[in-house]
Amino acid sequence: MASSVAQLAGLAVGGAAVAALGTRQALAVGAALHLTAAVAVRLGLPRIDPGSGPSGSVAKAGLRGTAALMSTRCPRRLLLAQWLPGAATAGVEALIVAYAGQRHFAPGTYALLMACVPAGMLTGALVVGRLVRPPVRERLVAPLAAVMGLPLLAFAAGPGAGLSAVLLLCAGTGFAYSLGLQRAFLDAVPAAAQGQAFRLLHSGTMTLQGVGPACFGVLATVAGTGAAMAAAGAATLATACWIATWHTATPS
Repeated sequence: MASSVAQLAGLAVGGAAVAALGTRQALAVGAALHLTAAVAVRLGLPRIDPGSGPSGSVAKAGLRGTAALMSTRCPRRLLLAQWLPGAATAGVEALIVAYAGQRHFAPGTYALLMACVPAGMLTGALVVGRLVRPPVRERLVAPLAAVMGLPLLAFAAGPGAGLSAVLLLCAGTGFAYSLGLQRAFLDAVPAAAQGQAFRLLHSGTMTLQGVGPACFGVLATVAGTGAAMAAAGAATLATACWIATWHTATPS
């Protein structure tokens, strides 16, 4: 929820900066904000002592922990289930401006379409996180993951601006599927390795959110942006079908 709100706020502030200052100056403002955030992290967060030990032991321990998690079936599949749809969604978001340009949408439409996915994520997180009980959330993992992918298939037909906004909003709401995996992931990891597990989950998410746009961007150069966005939906739908083959959302 915090991430979705931050994306929406960033889109709003970024759009205002572009309108007021121009693109080059807005990019400079963005760079300055990154530097400000780096200073805030450096000065505002407490330093954590990694403990005594030989040089490189922390990195080696991290690699050993990652290898152990990825070699165990239940944590590995739970990690992949959270990584893959996010990578596909990031690929779709990266193609929105190109798709809107190819369809000759009005310039203001770009920002609206970019905001639809995080707005859908926020809506889905609020509804599923607040109104749906945990056991039901866990049973809805595969259907909600399918909701992420199914609307994106329609981009193969080249929908207009209004329908595109609805499709992206609906796809964003399906991201709430990840709420149903959180307890299962926590239960699947030994208590001593939970910190390592969540670091791996976060770093893998960030990595694949960079890989996804690269992969679907290459596909877009060959097949077109609409087809690439539909392919991202098909990949997400395939992940949902894989999740549906699990006997239960929690480890046995």
